[in-house]
Amino acid sequence: MPKRVAVIGASSDPRKFGNRAVRTFMRRGYEVLPVNPNETTIEGLPAWRSVADIPGPLDMVTFYVPPEIGVGLLDEVAAAHPDEVWFNPGSEDDQLIARARELGLRPILACSIIGAGESAWED
Repeated sequence: MPKRVAVIGASSDPRKFGNRAVRTFMRRGYEVLPVNPNETTIEGLPAWRSVADIPGPLDMVTFYVPPEIGVGLLDEVAAAHPDEVWFNPGSEDDQLIARARELGLRPILACSIIGAGESAWED
């Protein structure tokens, strides 16, 4: 059974890291769940309005949104009980990390694309 990953800030713009992450995880065999309230599909996958809308368990959540947006999403991410929560460069700040820890999440501060074994700069 493939790992289920929610990509918060997924984008239909192939130049954005939120899109590169979707493609990376698809290539790596993950079940990818793009999260963006302003999109209906991303890379042929249905886009979810929020993590709270996704049924079933999540193995991983990765953030590609600014910290001021991400901090408001932490409660619903914590409620999903993912095994891993990645905060990519630019998506983290001290307040967000502190709040994530308060909620029992263990933040991983690194690029999830690189964590998946691919270069963040090449397709």
